[in-house]
Amino acid sequence: MGREKNAIVKPFDQVEVPMAFAFPDLYDVGMSHLGSKILYEIVNNLDFSSMERVYTPWPDFEALLRQEGATLTTLETQTPLAKFPLLGITLQYELNYTNILTILDLAQIPFYAKERTQDHPIIIGGGPGAFNPEPVADFFDLIVLGDGEIILPKLLQLYRDLQREIGSRPKRREFLLKACLLQGVYVPEFYQPSYDQEGILQAYRRTEAEAPYPVKKQIVADLDEAPYPETMLLPFGEVIHDRAMIELFRGCTAGCRFCQAGCIYRPVRERSLELLTKQAELLIRATGYDEVSLISLSSMDYTEIESLVDTLLNRYGCEGVGLALPSLRVDSFSVDLAHRVQEVRKSGLTLAPEAGSQRLRNIINKRISEEQIIEAVSGAFDAGWSSLKLYFMIGLPGETDEDLQAIVDMAEKIVSIWRQKRRKGQLRISISVATFVPKPHTPFQWFGQISQEEVERRQRYLRSLIKSRQISLSTHDAKTSFLEAVFSRGDRRLAPSIISAYQLGARFDGWTEHFRFDLWQQSFEQLGIDAHDYAHREIEQTAVLPWDHLDSGIRKEWLQKEWNLAMACQETDDCRFGPCSLCGVCMDYGVANDLKGRS
Repeated sequence: MGREKNAIVKPFDQVEVPMAFAFPDLYDVGMSHLGSKILYEIVNNLDFSSMERVYTPWPDFEALLRQEGATLTTLETQTPLAKFPLLGITLQYELNYTNILTILDLAQIPFYAKERTQDHPIIIGGGPGAFNPEPVADFFDLIVLGDGEIILPKLLQLYRDLQREIGSRPKRREFLLKACLLQGVYVPEFYQPSYDQEGILQAYRRTEAEAPYPVKKQIVADLDEAPYPETMLLPFGEVIHDRAMIELFRGCTAGCRFCQAGCIYRPVRERSLELLTKQAELLIRATGYDEVSLISLSSMDYTEIESLVDTLLNRYGCEGVGLALPSLRVDSFSVDLAHRVQEVRKSGLTLAPEAGSQRLRNIINKRISEEQIIEAVSGAFDAGWSSLKLYFMIGLPGETDEDLQAIVDMAEKIVSIWRQKRRKGQLRISISVATFVPKPHTPFQWFGQISQEEVERRQRYLRSLIKSRQISLSTHDAKTSFLEAVFSRGDRRLAPSIISAYQLGARFDGWTEHFRFDLWQQSFEQLGIDAHDYAHREIEQTAVLPWDHLDSGIRKEWLQKEWNLAMACQETDDCRFGPCSLCGVCMDYGVANDLKGRS
């Protein structure tokens, strides 16, 4: 590893500002992550810098490293992480937090930023978890909010300039004081939380007058102007998403009230059809992949999606290059387009109604009717599909057992349609049910997660309703979802529990075969932490939240309005296609939805 095709290797001692980048999960997962590949090429294209990679080792390899007394090194030059002046760690998922500690521990870097010296790397965080990094904030020197294409080069240039001034590594504090002035840079030590006698968060106090409040995210206004890889790292062996990827657009304004990505990545910014066609050609030629994934939060909402699909299929379909549409709308147009894609490479069809009843879909602002769902499924059967996967959530605000019954009723209606059409073959309907996790910067951030016992009861109830052999049900582990909720809405007082669980042996908590809930229970109990309060408590809308000092661009007043609309079972239009809902991001950041396919 480290010498994969299209890897960029610069001699460590000949680079002015070398940087290591850690993905806190397996190589197989990290090599499937598009954002990492974008940053990898951007940094390595800087003449004064480099980016080298490292991934969390699987527990057996971790044990071997400890047995040999070896430190964690990068793939490109096998340089120990502790030798780098800068170490970036992406925050993709709350259940990766112990993996962050594995990386720091094996690199012999102190966990807490306050315990590091001038000789240790500056630890930089980023990714979606940056919008509430508080449970791990004390482990980071700085955290970037928003689009890394802009922030990271500026940070590297700042470090280079300070280094040139003094001829050696800049003083940590001097660098952090200047870095916090860049939009999108959050230095946790400059913001200290205060609590009342009952432990309720009251405010964040700035320890440096220059530190901005709130910290605003960084936004790439025009994605056509943003760098994008012309080549792409090819992994050794098969990884989870082993295909070329092009990002159609960033952001989503569909307004699903449970969805954090739909809030923190606003506004919608599309790449042009011409640019995407060129990027696809470059990546196909540079990688040899026979499949291109059209990546976005809601790929079917790209305004030129039909033209893009037709162009790529006409140009590369005869060469056996297929397309992957990872997210489909529940409508007949999406199914028709997916059918065209299937002409090159067959796969199952996946739709996400999210809720079984119209009432609950109105609450979560999933603006689709049962008629649209049935029409889409009917069209899919006519197009030859016999395998269908449906995504739902349980534990959503306002959910009742009648809403659970509606999930099974919908699946049974689909079975009836199949029988009416007298299709050949065996129908398979897979219902996948996740548990709702309240996320920061969403209208549902104040809503508590239902208890583990109630999650398991609803799962059992759903399973008891299914009578057809053509319908199968899979559910998420209630304990895993609970822990995700704890850290999703957590604050800095949780940091010791992460260290404690890690020291007890917690690793790869997002992996079923490694998740040890008993270790987390022991950690919380030893430290006197009420984890249930973090996950289950209904939060007053007037309360100070652990992430209030971090600005996603969405005004709190808008989130409160959306909460009230949800409780009234009312929907909000997608501002791409309807009126502005006044979420605040365009007004406060001077940006706008950028739909390249529309004048």
